[in-house]
Amino acid sequence: MTIFSKIAAGEIPSYKCAENEQFYAFLDISPVSKGHTLVIPRREVDYIFDLSDEELADMQVFAKHVAIAIKKVFNCRKVAQVVLGLEVPHAHIHLIPMNTEDDVNFHRPKQQFPADEMQQIAADIYAAYSSQK
Repeated sequence: MTIFSKIAAGEIPSYKCAENEQFYAFLDISPVSKGHTLVIPRREVDYIFDLSDEELADMQVFAKHVAIAIKKVFNCRKVAQVVLGLEVPHAHIHLIPMNTEDDVNFHRPKQQFPADEMQQIAADIYAAYSSQK
């Protein structure tokens, strides 16, 4: 079981931003910028393109709604979507609020925010996501 599967199952704490039966979104604990969120399928699969066509389409729609919530919370120009990462063998999408392309620079030092700020960010995104329904 991957660390992301354990997070989605609630075995490891996370800053939950959104969820449904198929997918889970949570704040990256080493973000490139404030609000950096990861979207994962609950089903453990290593490579995003190993998802079925239906799962991939559903994941994109879920990510879209999370991105809408992030944009509302951060009032950014856009929310970047990035698919990369070899460290965790679990498919995931990075959603990153951006006003400039440098906001999505993965080579910059990762940021750290206090736990109470991370909790508030996650709660704000969760509320914005939930209000779309």
